[in-house]
Amino acid sequence: MSSVLSLVQPQDAAADQRAARGDDALVERARGGDVDAFELLYHAHSARVYSLCLRLTGDQSQAVELAQDVFIRAWQALRDFRGDASVTTWLHRIAVNAMLTKRRGDRRRSARIALAEDDDEDASALASGSIAAHDVGAAIDLERAIALLPPGARRAFVLHDVEGYTHEEIAEMTGLASGTLRAQLHRARQLLMKALGP
Repeated sequence: MSSVLSLVQPQDAAADQRAARGDDALVERARGGDVDAFELLYHAHSARVYSLCLRLTGDQSQAVELAQDVFIRAWQALRDFRGDASVTTWLHRIAVNAMLTKRRGDRRRSARIALAEDDDEDASALASGSIAAHDVGAAIDLERAIALLPPGARRAFVLHDVEGYTHEEIAEMTGLASGTLRAQLHRARQLLMKALGP
């Protein structure tokens, strides 16, 4: 799984500090009702937020919808943003919480049996190698393999191995037991190793 972590490129610390100072100024302007300042924040962070949403959902249309929801929530919560964390971290947290809220709502509307069948179907497709032969031969793209993971396993993998949250933090965010999350993470890793192969 070290290959996953190597995808995250360290950025120039000075550039990060300059961006944070610029974000702080834009936040202050946006708090004062300056819509143009919020639009600049949106343009500065929308690609990163969309990328996170895509990793969390595994679906482009859901990622677009979730990313839009993140910025709507950010606009509504702007007055409560204290600046204890960077805007990037704040938006990241909003995205994770929005995804978890959506998942909880989806679960309430769907029968548990249907969810279990979908998980088993997705896991079977991934484990059986029924992914197109040309994709397997070309070493399946990691993002695509992650998108094929069952939702619970994908969430545990992205939050722990990609985003770096601890099991305890994820348990607090999701309301799931730490042991359940560890099992989902193990399942995700096993399915990814099988899908990505040698």
